[in-house]
Amino acid sequence: MKIRVICVGFLKENYFKDAEKEYLKRLSPYAETSIEEIGDLPIPEKASEAIENSIKEKEGEKILSKIKPGSFVIALDLNGKQYESPALAEEMNKWFVKGGSVLTFVIGGSLGLSEAVIKRANAHLCLSKMTFTHQMSRIILLEQLYRSFRINKGEPYHK
Repeated sequence: MKIRVICVGFLKENYFKDAEKEYLKRLSPYAETSIEEIGDLPIPEKASEAIENSIKEKEGEKILSKIKPGSFVIALDLNGKQYESPALAEEMNKWFVKGGSVLTFVIGGSLGLSEAVIKRANAHLCLSKMTFTHQMSRIILLEQLYRSFRINKGEPYHK
């Protein structure tokens, strides 16, 4: 099984880098997991909606260029479905069947994902209705993926 996480923005703080490294290590017995970072574009202060949409579209083009043809894509999207951890684990099994054992998760930048990326996605996942930084979302996603594998393998996990 393989998991790709395509995300806008880089981890800058060491505590996020350390958390990512830890969860990638924990995931390694279950799936080959890779992180592909795309540089976020600067957002001018008091940017108009048109400028923000343009930035989102440009970031979206970069994301789409990283998605391999035929990939099963899960967009992290505020309008996506929320799951409790056991239900996410069950859904991941279905996604792996549909995706041919490869899942591609996409995390947008601070402006979110472009319409083109949203439309390209096969599934939409909402981690929470609360707002998180894209760096934090990456760590939360990795933790939930790890938890899902543990649940699916019948291994203990913290409830």
